[in-house]
Amino acid sequence: MKKIALTGIKPTGDLHIGNYFGAIKPALALTAEYDARYFIADYHALNTMKDSRELNSTIRQVAAGWLASGLDPEKVIFYRQSSIPEVFELTTMLMAFTSKGLMNRAHAYKAVVQENNEKGGDPDAGVNMGLFTYPVLMAADIILFDSDVVPVGKDQVQHIEMAQDIAQSINANYGQQILKAPQAAVQESVAVVPGLDGRKMSKSYGNTIPLFAPEKTLRKTIMRIVTNSQAVEEPKDPDTSQIFLLYKLFANAEEQNALAARYRTGGMGWGEAKEELFRVVNRELAPVRERFEAIMADIPALDKILAQGAEKARPIAAATVKRFRKAAGID
Repeated sequence: MKKIALTGIKPTGDLHIGNYFGAIKPALALTAEYDARYFIADYHALNTMKDSRELNSTIRQVAAGWLASGLDPEKVIFYRQSSIPEVFELTTMLMAFTSKGLMNRAHAYKAVVQENNEKGGDPDAGVNMGLFTYPVLMAADIILFDSDVVPVGKDQVQHIEMAQDIAQSINANYGQQILKAPQAAVQESVAVVPGLDGRKMSKSYGNTIPLFAPEKTLRKTIMRIVTNSQAVEEPKDPDTSQIFLLYKLFANAEEQNALAARYRTGGMGWGEAKEELFRVVNRELAPVRERFEAIMADIPALDKILAQGAEKARPIAAATVKRFRKAAGID
C-alpha cells in the first residue's frame, strides 16, 4: 500500500516557469511513489487576495495550469480546499490544542512583526487572524487526509513540524493515535530558476517568465533577460549565464553541450543565445499552453473535475473528523 503525499497549491497569481520547475514538476513526480492528493488552497489565498473576481479567476487558472502540466485527476485526488467543510471543523478542533506561543513563532507572523518594529509602528499592524492562525489551517489540510509526507522547501518545514506537534499533543491527551503526524519531504534537488534579472524567479521581484504567455509575448519576455556587455566575438562562460541556466531546464544533453561550446569559443551574441533559449522553451511550453487554453475555454468542465475530486476527498475527511469527535466525546 502506497504512502500518502499531499500538496497544497495556493492560487495567488499567474504561474511562471519558476513554479513549473520548482513546484509543479516535482510534485507531479510523486505520483509514481505515493497515493497523491492535490488541493487548491483558496482559503489560504483569502488572507492576501481580497478582490473577489481576481480570486475566482485565479483559482481556476491555477487549477487549469496544473491539469495542463500533467496532473491526471483520474489517478490522484484533486479538489478545492473550500469544497471540504471538514477542513474548517478540524481547524476549530485543532485550535483547542494549539498554544498562542506556537503561533507567535510562525515565520510569516514573525516577519511582519519584525518589519513593523523596524518601522516603529504597532507590532501587529496589518496582521489578520487568518495570517496569525495560518499554520493551524495548514495543519488541518494535512492531518485531515492522513498524510504521511508533505513535499516542501526548507522554508516550509516549520509548518509541518507544527502540524506534528499539534497531532502528537492530541494523541497524547487521549492516549491513542487519533491523528497521523505527517513528515516533511524536503525537496533538496528542486531547481532554483533564475529570473530575467538573474535573481531567483519570483512574482515579488517582477522578473518572471509566464508559463502560458502567447508565443509572441514569450519571445519578447525572453529577449528582456539582462546580460553583460560582452561583445559577440568574446568567449562567454555558460555556467554564469542565466540564459544558459534557463536553457538547461528545457534542452536535451546534446543541445546543451553544443550551445556551451559556442559560448566558450565566441562568435555568438546574447541576442542569438536568447533566440536559442526561446526555441527550446516554446518547444516544451507550446503544447502545455494549448492544453491550458482548452481547459480555460470550458470552465464548467474544470469545475466538474474539482467537484468530482471533492467527492473522493470528503469521505476520507469525514472519517478523520469522526475519529476526533468520538475521542473528544462530541460524537
